[in-house]
Amino acid sequence: MSFSLRSASLLVAGLMGLAGVATAAAASHGSDPRLMAGASAMCLAHAPALVALHAAWPAVRTAPLAALLLALGTALFAGDLVFRHSAGHGLFPMSAPTGGVLMMAGWLAVALGAFLPRKDA
Repeated sequence: MSFSLRSASLLVAGLMGLAGVATAAAASHGSDPRLMAGASAMCLAHAPALVALHAAWPAVRTAPLAALLLALGTALFAGDLVFRHSAGHGLFPMSAPTGGVLMMAGWLAVALGAFLPRKDA
């Protein structure tokens, strides 16, 4: 069994789902839940998308690019929110907006997949 980008997308989806539930729990027990709830929402919204991309990998030519962009964007965006909550400042300047742009680019890659079918599909 080899580890591939496709396998990595499923691994990241599972870890992202775990992080989403953990940050939701943290949001429900903290004094100011906004940042953790936002991180949870991003993780729990994009984890199933990565699972779907994993499943559609053979048929959607843009699945690898979309998965990479969604995973990196979500990690940056949610990571920045968690870091702001925990440390009082973000990961680095413009990390959340950069993550947001990467997520939007990932969703655009998903949409473009409709117009770029695989030759064998």
